[in-house]
Amino acid sequence: MTVVGTGYLGATHAVCMAILGYEVLGIDVDEEKVRQLNSGVVPFFEPGLPEKLQEALGSGRLRFTTDYDDAAAFGDVHFICVGTPQTSGSAAADMTYVDSAFSELARRVTSRSLLVGKSTVPTGTAARVTEMVHSLSPAGADLEVAWNPEFLREGFAVKDTLHPDRLVFGVESDWARAQLEAAFAPIIAEGTPVVVSDLATSELVKVAANSFLATKISFINAMAEVCEATGADVSLLAQALSLDSRIGGRFLNPGLGFGGGCLPKDIRAFTHRADELGVGQATAFLREVDGINDRRRTRAVDVLRELVGGDLRGARIACLGAAFKPNSDDVRDAPALHVAQLLHDEGAQVIVYDPEAMPNARRKHPDLSYADSAEKAVEQADAVALLTEWQEFRDADPAELGALVTHRRILDARHALDADTYRAAGWDVRALGRPKQSRRLTFDSGKD
Repeated sequence: MTVVGTGYLGATHAVCMAILGYEVLGIDVDEEKVRQLNSGVVPFFEPGLPEKLQEALGSGRLRFTTDYDDAAAFGDVHFICVGTPQTSGSAAADMTYVDSAFSELARRVTSRSLLVGKSTVPTGTAARVTEMVHSLSPAGADLEVAWNPEFLREGFAVKDTLHPDRLVFGVESDWARAQLEAAFAPIIAEGTPVVVSDLATSELVKVAANSFLATKISFINAMAEVCEATGADVSLLAQALSLDSRIGGRFLNPGLGFGGGCLPKDIRAFTHRADELGVGQATAFLREVDGINDRRRTRAVDVLRELVGGDLRGARIACLGAAFKPNSDDVRDAPALHVAQLLHDEGAQVIVYDPEAMPNARRKHPDLSYADSAEKAVEQADAVALLTEWQEFRDADPAELGALVTHRRILDARHALDADTYRAAGWDVRALGRPKQSRRLTFDSGKD
């Protein structure tokens, strides 16, 4: 099999398929990325993937190239794993890379093969590219298109690839289904549920899942806004809601909101596509989901302004975290960096530290200041903002941090810290959606 695109999704998929025993060729137009991968270097941070890459390369079943001719001759099943970023100046998904990958392969494939899209795309894309590849390929209609959406979580990508909670096959023939069943045979043998659908449904599964998760996150953050107005505690509210079996606790985490390269751009592209299809009313609520998410960032700035006395100009603010989530170096639409930039724009002296995302953060926001450690970041700080919930920050000693800062003030934007422990060490602690002086309460789950 081949894997076109060796970014976060493609590199992980290529490595894991080789681990499962398949002969895999990865293709990318970026020569440096191909060179790194062939030398055993993963060009991004993902726990466990470097070790798996070394294992796959050592097996002789995996290599990477920039040569589409090589790819067309090599593969029976071709997975397309390229990005679909948000179009500049629009909410629509940019399909340039998807169209290019499908067309470059189609022009070269001469025998019956399967092109499998894994990228998150607007519904209708599979039908459109099917027509395109049939018109371009010497194989004509013998070149089939299927869709197999990915459900990876950054930080858990290897596990989610090798042991997914479900597989979705969007196909138009029994032959295409059989090809995908063969490609995922070891995973299916573990008992992984398989949903076989039409192409349009398979495209919708990913954007529907992301929209639901984004809605759940924004719901609890909307409740945080209400809690701040009423003096209620959103952490206790979320805990109580999580015990309702109809709701559950996953993704019901109040705080700074979601970011990264998937949820924000995917819900925007979904609403844009729904408008194009004439069903925009059905997804209109996602615009408010997006709006709630953005308001958490500005609210974090409001709280920090309050902490330093009402004016951020000249205030030294230590921002702990830059990645959009822990165990990742991804800073795409990262709430942490957005908050840091907003603080900088108001005249604060911002010092950022993140365990893994510093190079990416520096490239994206060169006007901010950076430190080499959490301790260096908080030195002489007028306030500290915990913006990404890395374990390193959770484990920090409040007394030791307190000895380094000018003022013991902290915003826990991720609800990651024990506020009572920090207050006992003399800190003024604030958390989004919690009272200024939260109270330790005994919570009875009602279970024996």
